[in-house]
Amino acid sequence: MRDDLDLPFFFGAEHGLFGMYHAPAVRPRQALLMCPPLGQDLIRCHRLYRQLAQALAGQGVAVLRFDYHGTGDAAGASGEVDWDRCVADTATAADQVRARAGVDRVVAFGARLGGSIALAAASRARFAEVIAWDPVFDGAEHVAVLDAMQAALREDPNRFTHPRDAADAADQWLGFDVGAALRRQLAALHVDASAVPTLVLDSLPEGEPRRWDGRLGERGRIRVLGQPTPWNDLHRLETAILSPPLIQAVSSRFREIA
Repeated sequence: MRDDLDLPFFFGAEHGLFGMYHAPAVRPRQALLMCPPLGQDLIRCHRLYRQLAQALAGQGVAVLRFDYHGTGDAAGASGEVDWDRCVADTATAADQVRARAGVDRVVAFGARLGGSIALAAASRARFAEVIAWDPVFDGAEHVAVLDAMQAALREDPNRFTHPRDAADAADQWLGFDVGAALRRQLAALHVDASAVPTLVLDSLPEGEPRRWDGRLGERGRIRVLGQPTPWNDLHRLETAILSPPLIQAVSSRFREIA
């Protein structure tokens, strides 16, 4: 039995990135890098990411959860989050999990923008495969949704006695500061087919556009999860995202490629 199960540590330039390494009880043959989403999605997925990491470690997979610069327990403020740096941090984290696990094969998993970041970093990070859960393919559309949710949030009578001034929340998305650079980067984001095998796990509610249709390339495939995920439901903003079907789907995929 390894004595470093669920090991927190700092790594990267000036030890500014935070990681949580989940070591399996047996010698691993492959590893999973868990790329977090951004903003409220990160908070809402935290428990599920931990549950998935523990489940896969129990299957003999080495797992690394980590935070990009400006997110979670990493150095920096939320207003400093930068798309290009998130991609670079992902490549750094991939090297880190390879070194810790002693394996070369690393699969990436990411929810929402975490899946988009994993796809953007796939070649640089040398991922063997990307598993993307409801990834964002159209950045401009995503920015419009976040802006609309932010506008509704500041006027929500269930949260505020009086509507917040627009100027007070102009540089925020759902409680998180957002820099002008990240807004521009996301507005220009268009995710293309990855050069590595890609599995998209689809749990979007009925009626929401699936921008990955026809854009995954020959090495991409889609698996529909039975339980819709309320990513953009303002009334459930403070509710954790929990999805047993997601954990089952990822666990099943790792049994297939073991």
